[in-house]
Amino acid sequence: MTKTETLPLKLETDIVTIRQKVRKAAEEARLGLVSQTKIVTAASEIARNGLIYGGGGQCMVERTQREGRAAVRLVISDDGPGIANLEQAMADGYTSGNGLGLGLSGARRLVDHFEIDSRPGAGTTVELWKWK
Repeated sequence: MTKTETLPLKLETDIVTIRQKVRKAAEEARLGLVSQTKIVTAASEIARNGLIYGGGGQCMVERTQREGRAAVRLVISDDGPGIANLEQAMADGYTSGNGLGLGLSGARRLVDHFEIDSRPGAGTTVELWKWK
């Protein structure tokens, strides 16, 4: 069974809502507690980046299946300025702000599948998967 919900990402409080909805989807998919924590943490990092650097956007949360296994799929997108140097932005320790530089690279390590599409002037879309 696939269940999809699209949430706004416009305010700091939207990140809390996204975290709650992702946790609920992960619980419903019967992911283990560690996997739940990983997908919620990754969602929080990417949503925060989308709000701070991309000016906001939206987050699609989908409880679905992948190759017969229960899964949670997230697509977080913004219409911001995009990322000029994606390779540099994905490197551990790179930060364009005051963070630790672990947002994108850290999120990638927390999930089973990670895709990012970003071009200057065209915004950024990040797809995250965690499955059982």
